[in-house]
Amino acid sequence: MSNNGGNESNCEVDNDDLSIARSYQIEALEQALKQNTIVFLETGTGKTLIAVMLLRRYAHLLRKPSPFFAVFLVPTVVLVKQQAEAVKKHLGLKVVEFWGDKSVDYWNASDWKKQQDESQLMVMTPVILLDALRHSFLSLDNIKLMIFDECHHAKKNHAYALIMTEFYHRQLNAGATQLPKILGMTASLVDAKGSKSSEVYWKHIKELESVLHSKVYTCANESDLAKYISSSTEKYRFYDPMEVPCEIFEEIKSSLSILRQKHEISIKNSDLSESLMDSAIKRLSTLSTTFEFCLYELGIWLAIKAAEAYAYESNDLFTWGKLDVRGETIARQFCKDANQVFSTYVPPDWKINHNNQATLGLGLLSTKVVCLIEVLAEYRHVNDMRCIIFVERVITAIVLKSLLRELNPKLFGWKTEYTAGSGSIIQSQSRSVQNKIVEEFRRGQVNIIVATSILEEGLDVQSCNVVIRFDLPSTVCSFIQSRGRARKENSDFLLLIKRGDDATLSKVENYLMSGKIMRDESLSHAFEPCEPLNSEIRNQVVYHVESTGATLSLSASLSMVYLYCSRLPSDGYFKPYPRFDIDKQLGTCSIYFPKSCPLPSIHVSSNSKMLKQLACLEACKQLHMIGALTDNLVPVEKAKDLQEIEYDYDEEQDQYVPPELVGRIGAEPTKLYHFYLIKLKSGFDYDIPLQDIVVGVNSELGLDDEGLSFDLEGDKGKIAALMTYIGPSVLMSEQISLIINFQMTVLRVLLDGSLTKLAKSLALFKSDNDQMVFDYLLLPSTGLNETSSMIDWSTVNSVLFPFKKEHNCSLNDHNHTKVHIRNDDNQLRVICSCFVENALVYTPHDGRVYCTMNKLNGLNCNSSMRVATEGEPFLYKSFYKTRYGIDLLHGEESFFAARRLFLVRNSLKRSRHKKEKETSTARFELPSELCYVLMSPISISTFYSFSFVPSIMHRVMSWLIAKNLKKLHLASSPQYGSVPPIKILEAITTRKCLERFHLESFETLGDSFLKYAASQQLFKDHSDQHEGILSARRERIIANDSLCKLGCERNLPGFIRNESFDPKTWVVPGDRSCMLNMEELVLANGIPVYVARKRTIKKKIIADVIEALIGVFLSQGGEMAALSFMGWLGLSADFGNTPYIRELTVQPERFLNIRHVEGLLDYTFRDPSLLVEAFTHASYMLSEIPRCYQRLEFLGDAVLDYLITVHLYIKYPGMSPGLLTDLRSASVNNDCYAQSAVKVELHKHILHGSPDLHRHIINTVQNFDKLSLDSTFGWESRTTFPKVLADVIESLAGAILVDSGYDKELVFKKIMPLLGPLVTPETLKLHPVKELHDLTQKHHYNLKKSHKRTEDGTICFTVEVEAEGHVLKESCMARDKKMGERLASRSVLNLLKEKMAGL
Repeated sequence: MSNNGGNESNCEVDNDDLSIARSYQIEALEQALKQNTIVFLETGTGKTLIAVMLLRRYAHLLRKPSPFFAVFLVPTVVLVKQQAEAVKKHLGLKVVEFWGDKSVDYWNASDWKKQQDESQLMVMTPVILLDALRHSFLSLDNIKLMIFDECHHAKKNHAYALIMTEFYHRQLNAGATQLPKILGMTASLVDAKGSKSSEVYWKHIKELESVLHSKVYTCANESDLAKYISSSTEKYRFYDPMEVPCEIFEEIKSSLSILRQKHEISIKNSDLSESLMDSAIKRLSTLSTTFEFCLYELGIWLAIKAAEAYAYESNDLFTWGKLDVRGETIARQFCKDANQVFSTYVPPDWKINHNNQATLGLGLLSTKVVCLIEVLAEYRHVNDMRCIIFVERVITAIVLKSLLRELNPKLFGWKTEYTAGSGSIIQSQSRSVQNKIVEEFRRGQVNIIVATSILEEGLDVQSCNVVIRFDLPSTVCSFIQSRGRARKENSDFLLLIKRGDDATLSKVENYLMSGKIMRDESLSHAFEPCEPLNSEIRNQVVYHVESTGATLSLSASLSMVYLYCSRLPSDGYFKPYPRFDIDKQLGTCSIYFPKSCPLPSIHVSSNSKMLKQLACLEACKQLHMIGALTDNLVPVEKAKDLQEIEYDYDEEQDQYVPPELVGRIGAEPTKLYHFYLIKLKSGFDYDIPLQDIVVGVNSELGLDDEGLSFDLEGDKGKIAALMTYIGPSVLMSEQISLIINFQMTVLRVLLDGSLTKLAKSLALFKSDNDQMVFDYLLLPSTGLNETSSMIDWSTVNSVLFPFKKEHNCSLNDHNHTKVHIRNDDNQLRVICSCFVENALVYTPHDGRVYCTMNKLNGLNCNSSMRVATEGEPFLYKSFYKTRYGIDLLHGEESFFAARRLFLVRNSLKRSRHKKEKETSTARFELPSELCYVLMSPISISTFYSFSFVPSIMHRVMSWLIAKNLKKLHLASSPQYGSVPPIKILEAITTRKCLERFHLESFETLGDSFLKYAASQQLFKDHSDQHEGILSARRERIIANDSLCKLGCERNLPGFIRNESFDPKTWVVPGDRSCMLNMEELVLANGIPVYVARKRTIKKKIIADVIEALIGVFLSQGGEMAALSFMGWLGLSADFGNTPYIRELTVQPERFLNIRHVEGLLDYTFRDPSLLVEAFTHASYMLSEIPRCYQRLEFLGDAVLDYLITVHLYIKYPGMSPGLLTDLRSASVNNDCYAQSAVKVELHKHILHGSPDLHRHIINTVQNFDKLSLDSTFGWESRTTFPKVLADVIESLAGAILVDSGYDKELVFKKIMPLLGPLVTPETLKLHPVKELHDLTQKHHYNLKKSHKRTEDGTICFTVEVEAEGHVLKESCMARDKKMGERLASRSVLNLLKEKMAGL
């Protein structure tokens, strides 16, 4: 399949179907090219090929980027794939299949636009196209060709007819000229009962032509068709009327009635809701009627099979609709009991193959069923049997399949399946199951299909050789379609007819004549033009939206009203629906909408027969006018653009480098540097002291007076670092080169542990002066107040040692003796021993670098090593000879104490490792004659201190990035400059960095503030929108995709720190060997940064950082600062007091004890109707109260979440981020709120109309006294609380907030006493589900969960943990899944803790 023009062109040249087309197909094509055409030909005559040839002629108009496409409409989902594959086989068009399961109901204009841009042919069921046209997602202007398969359906309110009447004919009457070509295909022009009258047939044909605005084409000469198709032979099989054993059947019927009454009593005595109770009783009635049908029409044995099928618990054939599991259990038990009743009338020795007179006499099988068995027996010797048995009812298909499956292995050896649509209590087979059965039938793996009318249309199986009509067709079309399934040559079409039923015989004769009558009538009127559409249909009232072209017809208005109501907020106690009040005598219709609808009611007066539809159309108009329906006439809550934010995000994002640390080195003779002292103070004892470090940068960093302080994690413990400003100083280019040479040498050998990269780095530094590099200086400090210069220049100059020809020392004592060292050409030279002490040396024999310390007087190559071999002394000279093959030449010269270089680690990483003693292998004794001196003099303290430099500078660089981000925001909001950069750094640092701080606490705080700010703004701005729309809009604002998009627009990803620092990737300042191509990027307001590299950042990380930054500005600058930052991002909100405009409740005291509730809250309402609204559940349908609590709950949920989060954050300032999250979860949850509501008896004041809610509240209150109230945050409860109780707490908070003019502190003051005592760190008990998850994750235990619903409707939840070879497993019962998971997790958690304590 291809969508490019080249392939289409090839299709037009190759595979030319005209070469294989039959004469009548070419005639049909020629007519279709001239005018709209209905191709009326028998099944198997190749109508689909005519459609393919017509599509080929239109292919050049469909090539992309053309806006045009074609549509192939089929009446059933089964035919979508079949016809799409047929087109793909012949054409290279881009064919796309559509059906309901693809969720097209939720597509918006952009989704359909994408399909239109990519598709050349859309194959779909007609309802999908009808909806897309009504909502103006698609337009007839872009459709070049519409093909209607099985077009006889185009009548009355079928989607085929509505597409034509609502769109095609309307545009035709308006004078449109660019209408799509119409091609209809059918084997029967009439879909009605048979008749002998040609006038009746012509009336139906004429109406079809009128609706499709097409003329019928049919083959004038039957002999032309006979050349190509094989017609089946019609055969009648007569069965005798069944002599019903009246006494037996009446006994069974009476027993069924008694059983039904018994189980109805069980239903009425259960605690099912009224609606579920009604559904269960209706289900028993349906089952009883079904069993009676099987009994009288099919026989006792097949009635048993029906009862077995319904009673079989693990089957997936039946759907129990609204039934609760308890109602389902009762219904299944009724089926089992019915099965027992039927079974008592079957002789114990009777077998299904005993088809004798006794079988009929006992009523075990009906004569009709026996006739079917006999008919099939006649074909037992047929090879490759393919038979379709058509029945009217689904249950008949199921029980006949069971019958034939038991018979076939014994008599025929055939495999039988059934396929059917949905019944009243029978689940429709999935599309995949139906396709699988049909495909197996094609391949011969299935021999017999028992089918309802679902297989009458379109099934193409060339090898089908027998079709049996067990139940006779009710229409001409059904007769013709089913007969057409027998496609094989010499196939049979058998009809089972009751003997003596002359009326049925006459009907069949009419059916047989119908094809010729329809053909003759079509030919005789072939040259007459199509009659205009019926004026009543043509002039139907339609609502039209000018901006989009969307339309709503009178016939569609009722379903739109129900669809809109179904999208309103609901809960387990109320499903929103419209209430109609129709007075036919007065000609009035009123519609009362649920309280969450912004349109309370609509009233219409008319004498029209379609009064209800007129009222619905008027309601839809007004819903559109107030914004409840979009301009595409889609419910706003259903509109995809409110629920999803599509953002094309690239996870590979820049990483910014602060400009303060970047520059060009060596380009000028002098350069101004700003110097900072980094003072290091260890929190532990160590024989190597720390040396302070001086940093020189291009510009002032903007530290405050206190400087920048942070902690490092050393091997031995914590090290405190403090960075303060010293002042500016001008350096000569020679000094700069010297310093860079020094810092590059020290840091390269520390990072590499060798000289491998040092030479390359030094060479590149000298060769190129134009590359942008990290430009800052790192120097050892002399210490405060010790000298006029802070810089230890003596140590810096140590890097020049190898380049000096002479090293003279005037001292001459035992500490200053002559020793030999290696020179550049590995030859020995003499030098004073003082130059070897406190030096960096390289030992060529082992390729290592060491720091030397003091001279070990008296220890030389003739001394014994500290480790002896087999008790005998082992001399140093022997060791070097044995290990390295070296003869030490100067045995009298003393060795020098040395140690290997310090490892450079990530010293910012939290709890890096335990303190440990230095190993003995860290110190060595070196003979000077093996050493090449790289630097001298330089103390080991310098190397120890510089081993922390990468971590120090990483923190400084991170702080500077945070400072630049602050600067970016301050450019637009300079009044909020008090936020410390170190806090911003915390907000842009994720947990992955593994540092002592991360963003989680600020994220929790910012998340609650963002939710509240968005909620209150939406509440004020959209006073006429229900909670569902407000929630969808809020989700759109705070969704990760939305925040990510805003963050990217402000370049936030480049500032985020999302990786643990790795010293190996750290770049030594001045080092050009790393090949960093840093490019300058100028952000908003001219703020520069440099881009060093790319890294991967997920969208959620950006969203989390934004929430954390909001939390930082909130905690450091207050709400206005947080709003300012949000505004800078593009999240506008204000905290002004906007009046709450709505229809007020008259005399609120009539509905609620206002004074009592105000006393509970210790608050007097200015507007008491707010209090009534806060207590009104959506199920309270009386119109005196215009609104329910959902909007106030939406606002209250957000404000309580925010207030409690802030309270916890302020009250426990030093707590960890994880603890804050856990405290918030334990304090802000439905169980906590619900318990508080019951505690102060708020449930007594809730206004509702739901018996289920009443029953649930009563049960909750009765169990409430059994609960431990030591903690009110809900984890310990074993009872599921109605969410409505929690909703009321939230709606009360919302009501107080609105009534007080958005005084949040007042809300906290009045609501907190109801919720107290709040959880504290000491009383916190983690949610058992979370605690178990964390524990198993920490110890790498295997955690499994499963659940199932039991017969009484409860949930059995099982949790299993495999730990240290032991399996801990617990199952708990609960009313709902969440509670079951909580209880089972708690039980396993206790077992696990006991097990771990014993290990």
